[in-house]
Amino acid sequence: MRKSLLLSTVLTFLVACTSKTPEEQAMDTALDCYKHLMAGDPETFLNGRAGMDSIPESYREQLLVSYKQFAHKQRQAHQGIVSIETTRTTTGPKSQMMQVFLLINYADSTKEEIVVPMVKDDDGRWLMK
Repeated sequence: MRKSLLLSTVLTFLVACTSKTPEEQAMDTALDCYKHLMAGDPETFLNGRAGMDSIPESYREQLLVSYKQFAHKQRQAHQGIVSIETTRTTTGPKSQMMQVFLLINYADSTKEEIVVPMVKDDDGRWLMK
């Protein structure tokens, strides 16, 4: 009994220490989605967008082709991406919306900051708008 109480206390402490703020959650989601897109995995990028589970299959395929073309053009124009990092967030008037700012560092030494609108779904997950 004493061991299970101690284990429960330790687990509760670890969860409390590792829980992330809504800003960190949104930033992590946006960063992860864009890293997948640039790594050639547009499916994961698409699944990170809100409402994509209810679109027609033909539209889904068009979006995937478009994302692949975008990633290919970015590689051609800038010799690839060295890194993607989050810089900051801004919260909308409601805590259900946020904008995540990503800094894309290209191999040709150029940088680009993009804004990724994020929305919190009914399950509490942050998704790209």
